[in-house]
Amino acid sequence: MRGADGSEQERSLRVGQGSPAARLLTPGVALFAAEETVLAAMLEGWEIQQRSRMLSGLTIERRLLTVRRFVSFTNDYPWRWTPGDVEAWTAEMVSADMADSTVRNYQMAVSLFCGYLSDPRYQWHEVCERHFGEAPVQVFHEWNTVIHRGDYEGRPGNRPLSRDELQAFFDYCDQRVSQVQSTGRKGWLAAFRDATLFKTIYAWGLRRREASKLDTVDWSGNAAAVEFGRYGALAVRYGKALRGSPPRRRTVLTTMGWAAEAVAEWTEELRPLYEPTGTALWPTERRARVSADAISRRFSEYRDAIGLDRNLGPHCLRHSYATHLLEDGFDHLFVQQQLGHSWGSTTAIYTTVGADYKNKALRRALDRAFQPDTDQ
Repeated sequence: MRGADGSEQERSLRVGQGSPAARLLTPGVALFAAEETVLAAMLEGWEIQQRSRMLSGLTIERRLLTVRRFVSFTNDYPWRWTPGDVEAWTAEMVSADMADSTVRNYQMAVSLFCGYLSDPRYQWHEVCERHFGEAPVQVFHEWNTVIHRGDYEGRPGNRPLSRDELQAFFDYCDQRVSQVQSTGRKGWLAAFRDATLFKTIYAWGLRRREASKLDTVDWSGNAAAVEFGRYGALAVRYGKALRGSPPRRRTVLTTMGWAAEAVAEWTEELRPLYEPTGTALWPTERRARVSADAISRRFSEYRDAIGLDRNLGPHCLRHSYATHLLEDGFDHLFVQQQLGHSWGSTTAIYTTVGADYKNKALRRALDRAFQPDTDQ
């Protein structure tokens, strides 16, 4: 495939009147690098269509990137795609151990693009038939795409850590700080940062991206819990969005005093050693933010070092938070709101409470059911 070179003709077409397809149907137009020019116009038109639906910029950007990945995988253009291309692409994603939900989201993005191209109202079939003698069609169908089997399709390995596993993990985080510091290497500060970061993910029930995007200004006091000082509440500004919507915000109230102390020590005493230029809570030596992928890599390193199940990931800390709050007697609705879940059923999926908790809940229910009626 040849790359588009930003030719003068293409630039003139972009500033012309009408839709991207209509501009390419202008009488007498002969395209230079026709295939790349038409592909670029298709992506431009689809982006315009999505923006008219008020979808978030991040959603549109991700969908366009997914389409470009499919173009790269097939090494061909949309008007030549076939159902076989879909199946080969899906097989590669499955072999890479992608979650069903991820594969479906990728398939959905390209399927929407194909639906846009094959809709005669957008005239892409006329453009392609004129210049290439063939037209784009929908190649994603029920029989070659991932079906939705259930309400939850996360990885089975994403389970809560037991309290012993969690303590072992945090102990190792702290030991790493001491080990690196004893060698005289400067990496001890990064080790301290990562230890506090993992404690924050657990103690406020955060997702990786939510944690990586935190700023120092996201902390505030809670008048109902003055013992936590200015770390009584955490504003999560980059919560998981509904499809096509901007990130959802929520405020998570502090419930664990030891975690508030750890964050205070990091923020007020250790973080300034990085001499950060911004407000990122977790800066790097290059004054960037710690990324979500870096969080996963460091978690895996620590997990493997202490012999925990290799299926466990940083999201398990969020599962652990929900489970442990319920076991400690917090109300289910409170936990649901802390996590930012719209439905209690989602929170229930996150939790795996222990037998002791369930037995106590059973005993309370039985006591209420069989308590003698004192009014008679």
